[in-house]
Amino acid sequence: MPVAAPPWSAPSDIEQALHEAKTRGDWPAYFDVLAGTDLFMVVARASADAHPDSVVFTPSWNPQAHIACLAVFTEGMLPAPAEDPVFQGYSLGWYARVWEDRDPPFLVVNPGSPCEGVLPATPAHRAVWHQHAERLTTGDSCCNRVHGRLRALHVGGPLHGPVAHGLACGAHLSVRNGELWNALAYHGGGYRHERRRLEDSWGVTGRQGWLNAQEQLLKADMVSGVWEFTLGIRRSLARDFAGHVDLEYWRNAAERVIRQRSDRSGDVEITPEGVTTVEAPDAAEVESQVTGVRKLIGRIARYEARFRADGVLPEGAFVRTAQAWDYGRASGMARWGLGARYCTLPEAEQAVLRAGRAARANYRSWEEFSAAFILGRCLHFDEEEFGPWYTDMLAAHQVLSTDPASPWLNIPWK
Repeated sequence: MPVAAPPWSAPSDIEQALHEAKTRGDWPAYFDVLAGTDLFMVVARASADAHPDSVVFTPSWNPQAHIACLAVFTEGMLPAPAEDPVFQGYSLGWYARVWEDRDPPFLVVNPGSPCEGVLPATPAHRAVWHQHAERLTTGDSCCNRVHGRLRALHVGGPLHGPVAHGLACGAHLSVRNGELWNALAYHGGGYRHERRRLEDSWGVTGRQGWLNAQEQLLKADMVSGVWEFTLGIRRSLARDFAGHVDLEYWRNAAERVIRQRSDRSGDVEITPEGVTTVEAPDAAEVESQVTGVRKLIGRIARYEARFRADGVLPEGAFVRTAQAWDYGRASGMARWGLGARYCTLPEAEQAVLRAGRAARANYRSWEEFSAAFILGRCLHFDEEEFGPWYTDMLAAHQVLSTDPASPWLNIPWK
């Protein structure tokens, strides 16, 4: 008696939805799924580098359908990033718009897989693509997905263990962007998109720039020293007073420390560069520092009050250090660098592991880490507007704190 083949395990929710629609013969639903995700095509890296603003469709032979086609892949079906070739993602609507009659006669989605779709590309069929895309597409190219969702690779991505822990440290951003939180073999929006992301947001345009940024984040060197000084004062006071620290007492203590430091003119200090003499700031600079820190303490207190009201911080709790802001971004930077081909998969994995270790060394729980990450993001971007810089992270925190599939509920902190 022939043995039945085991059921197919789809890598992610997208491939599962495509498979279910295909099995039912529900092609409108199949197109709806395609319209809500990125479709990646293979591109020779030399071509992508030489002509970053142009796209050439390279047909391939599909042995199952015996036709020439343009093969495209959904996110969960992509191979691990290699030096060459690279992949670039575009929306179904983009393919419908740019396709020409001289291009391959078929678009084949995830060739050879149980969720494969062989789609004729005549003008009439492309009109159908366009109709679905108009209703569901969020953009022409790159990151065409619903933001604010927890998504995971069920096949091909770690769900437990140290690597998964390090990846989960970047889960705020994964949920916010609708990305697969545990995709270490990361393509993001595709090669060009990831390069643009790093250049536009970080000024990173090559491997050395990525290495520098990654190391700074892993060492928490990008977090503001003023934030850490200010939070450190309260941390010390909390140890002395066994808990609650009065706001004005915190302000006054920080001011005393600043003024005491300003009186150290002529002191000798040992630094990595050698023995140096400390030069005291002038009176105007000291007053500016005092004013700035007193204002910062007010900002932190108001953010934490909002955090408590929204369930990000327990009553009476406070953020001890904002270094989580760097460790969470370090987890993301590892993957962004891989997507841009500024590092290898083993290098990205080591960076993710280091991010997880650093987070565990400085925090006691996912909730504590999350509050610190959100505070860092708000202090950096939000200006007390409590706008999307905050609300997006609040939504991600709530998803990660409550969704039964959340890594925060399935991976022990230590």
